[in-house]
Amino acid sequence: MCEHNCSCGGARHNWTKEEIIAIYNKPLMDLLYEAATVHRKYHDPNTVQVSTLLSVKTGGCSEDCCYCSQSARYHTEVEIEPMMSVSQVKAQALRAKASGSSRVCMGAAWRNVKDGPEFEQVLEMVRTINKLDMEVCCTLGMLTENQAKRLSEAGLYAYNHNLDTSEDYYQEIVTTRSYEDRLKTIENIRKTSITVCSGGIIGMGEALEDRAKMLVALSTLDPQPESVPINALVPIEGTPLEELPPVDIWEMVRMIATARIVMPQSQVRLSAGRMNMSREGQALCFFAGANSIFAGDKLLTTPNPDINEDMQMLGVLGMRIQKPFETHPQPQTVEAADSQYHSLGENPKWTRPNHKIERNEEKRKMVKLA
Repeated sequence: MCEHNCSCGGARHNWTKEEIIAIYNKPLMDLLYEAATVHRKYHDPNTVQVSTLLSVKTGGCSEDCCYCSQSARYHTEVEIEPMMSVSQVKAQALRAKASGSSRVCMGAAWRNVKDGPEFEQVLEMVRTINKLDMEVCCTLGMLTENQAKRLSEAGLYAYNHNLDTSEDYYQEIVTTRSYEDRLKTIENIRKTSITVCSGGIIGMGEALEDRAKMLVALSTLDPQPESVPINALVPIEGTPLEELPPVDIWEMVRMIATARIVMPQSQVRLSAGRMNMSREGQALCFFAGANSIFAGDKLLTTPNPDINEDMQMLGVLGMRIQKPFETHPQPQTVEAADSQYHSLGENPKWTRPNHKIERNEEKRKMVKLA
């Protein structure tokens, strides 16, 4: 048995907040050594997955997530744009593939999926990208079991649905949905063959205890998420969190390392915030267990390093780019005409917690005055 009483035979699902805080606070050299050891047991330390994030429907979201530039409640530089066409998405996917990406993640600024023409269009996008022999991921908000099954049938490889932070601190981040909604959506995804991508954001004013509780929530899921994105907050002008300081690189390294130890088989993604990290800082994150990045000059609406810069960095580090479907088999695509699952006309209400966040309300008032 190892020091964490997990026998190193696989993932543990009973981590406690206290255990995770103790790991996070270890002397850095000890933490890095342990994380790198776990990483090498379950993954090739010289392989990294490269994904491209594509905003297929930008702006105008009804949610009030205090970190997000796409909320209609805040005055940011993001313009509301119509849904991209299937041909536009295909062209972007081919460009990403040529640049070295193995996965395309499509994001829509929706609170939840609603049955109708736009969802049908997303399903066709999924079918199209899967036929390009690329992993296809979506992040579309909350969704029902039938909607998850329709995405699975279309050939969806992964669904992203972040927990963002701890359940306690979540109430300081968003008022328009509940933590339970997030967990219910992940539960619906798990009723299909779609893999789960779920992580969070650090640097939103949360305490270390909140970071630990988020890792408890993620690691308690059985199975644990196949992909765990760790984002550093990128403060965006016009949002309630615009004046928060950037995340210190050592906090990011510790968070990556801790996530690697408690979720040994997951791919840990070094996500938003890399624009503020040096190459050396990113290399340390890879050593600590990160084995996935988002490439491309934007993450939905947030600046990100240029793909050529990333490829140059990975080349200097001697990293191999992971090919599509190395970790899980490619899903079969069922054409719309042969589909077993059909639209049920679902437009569920989901939860609307009855509380207000003062900083969110202040920014909302500024939009009304503008």
